[in-house]
Amino acid sequence: MGQLRRARGRAGEARLRILGLDPGLGTTGWGLIEAEGNRLTHIGNGQIKTDTAAALPRRLSALADQLEALITDNQPAGAAVEEVFVNKNPQSTLKLGQARGVVLMCAARAGIDVGEYSPALVKKAVVGTGGAEKAQVHAMVTRLLPGVKIAGPDAADALAVAITHAHHLASRRRMA
Repeated sequence: MGQLRRARGRAGEARLRILGLDPGLGTTGWGLIEAEGNRLTHIGNGQIKTDTAAALPRRLSALADQLEALITDNQPAGAAVEEVFVNKNPQSTLKLGQARGVVLMCAARAGIDVGEYSPALVKKAVVGTGGAEKAQVHAMVTRLLPGVKIAGPDAADALAVAITHAHHLASRRRMA
């Protein structure tokens, strides 16, 4: 990973603000956490929605505009994105890939390093098994971030991706 913008916590440990993203053309979930050692703090979460009646280029542009504003307002040190899984419908997979490309581009333009994680790895990191159901992921996110009010399933997935990234960064630091 490149240079991460870090703030120092109470015990001198680095505090990292991490933006988790669950890309989608209709709805992109986002979750923002702060990691200080093993301690995770919820900063915010939500959903970026695009107008389903708009043409694809307009929807991708709207996604980019809203995501760039979110990044500017919150200044994350790192980001994490869920990898594309292959749908039964190739058109859906293609649209998901295009939205994911916009998400990766926005993070790169902001100078943010991005971790990419498969859905199975996210489930395993948060729940303990790669075959976990969405409801199990949601439940574990609320346990790991006490008091969080989750804006929807896409936001829960985005928070899970951010948590996964925080755990992986912490493991890398311990091994270094």
